[in-house]
Amino acid sequence: MCYDRYVAICKPLHYGTLLGSRACAHMAAAAWASGFLNALLHTANTFSLPLCQGNALGQFFCEIPHILKLSCSGKHLREVGLLAFSAFPFLECFVFIIFSYVQIFRAVLRIPADQGRHKAFSTCLPHLAVVSLFLSTGTFAYLKPPSISSPSLDLALSILYSVVPPTLNPLIYSLRNQELKHALRKMMTYCFLQAQTNCFLCSDFQGTS
Repeated sequence: MCYDRYVAICKPLHYGTLLGSRACAHMAAAAWASGFLNALLHTANTFSLPLCQGNALGQFFCEIPHILKLSCSGKHLREVGLLAFSAFPFLECFVFIIFSYVQIFRAVLRIPADQGRHKAFSTCLPHLAVVSLFLSTGTFAYLKPPSISSPSLDLALSILYSVVPPTLNPLIYSLRNQELKHALRKMMTYCFLQAQTNCFLCSDFQGTS
C-alpha cells in the first residue's frame, strides 16, 4: 500500500507501468511466501519445544513469547534466534515505508492547491496510522521488560497488533471506493425505509386491535 501511494503521488504518469497486474501479483506472492515461510519456521520450532509448565496460555492464540515462558528447555534460544532472523524483513519494510513517506510528503508539500494536499494526506495518513499502530504495539509486546508484563496488558497488546489492523485495513481502503460508498449508502437507505415500514405496520396493527 505504501508503494501504491508512492507511485500514485510521486510518479503518477508511470502508475500503470509500475503497478500493473503482474507487479501486484509478484508483490502479493512475495508477501504471502515470506509470511508462510516465517510461520512455518516458528511453528516447526514451537512443536519441538518441551513444555514443563503446562500448556495453558492466557491468550486467544499461541503467541511465541508466552509459549517460551512455558518451555523448560535451552532450545528456546533457537526460537529467540528465529525471532531475531524474522526481525530483518520487518526492519527492511519499515525502512522502505519511512523512505517512501518522506518522498510522498515532500511531493505533497509542493502541491500548490490546499485541496490537492488534503486529498493526498487523507489517502496516506490512514495507512500510516494503521502501520504505526501495528509496529508500535507489536514491538512493545515482544520487547517489553518482564517486570511490566501482566495478562491483561499482554492480551490488550495482542489484540491491538493482531486484530485491529487487519480489521481496519478493509474499512479504510474500501471506503475510499466510490462504488462501495454508493452501495453502502443504498443499503443503509433501504434498511432505514424497511424499519420505517415495519414501524408503520406495527402501529396500524396495534390501532386496529
